[in-house]
Amino acid sequence: MTCMNEGQTTGRCLCGAVRFAFEGPLNWTCHCHCESCRRATSSPMTSFLGVPLQTFRWTGEAPKVFRSSPGVERLFCGKCGSQMAFLAEHYPGEIHLYAASLDDPEAFEAEMHVHHEERLAWFETTDNLPRKVGFAD
Repeated sequence: MTCMNEGQTTGRCLCGAVRFAFEGPLNWTCHCHCESCRRATSSPMTSFLGVPLQTFRWTGEAPKVFRSSPGVERLFCGKCGSQMAFLAEHYPGEIHLYAASLDDPEAFEAEMHVHHEERLAWFETTDNLPRKVGFAD
């Protein structure tokens, strides 16, 4: 398990309306290359952290919800449109947050690349992190 810090970690959307906080260790961290995440964020990949739901809370306005596929919700700010979180029935008990939404994104360290088989050919990374097909392998 990864821990960003021993205290509270906070984050927000671009306009500051939607805010969140959590405490304690993370479940995991990653860079995701799947097509769904790329399209949702209009970027070649996105960086996530998995947080136990029991330690997480919204501290500002509640985000809006887009059900992108069965059992999957993508949460975003209704004012500025910032992507805020990912929830899926197949990941019970955790919420996936976007690393760039953290108040201190420099504290984020990815442990792996996931869905690496879906990466864009023109986007190359040079780190030595494990590259996984899917998320669970």
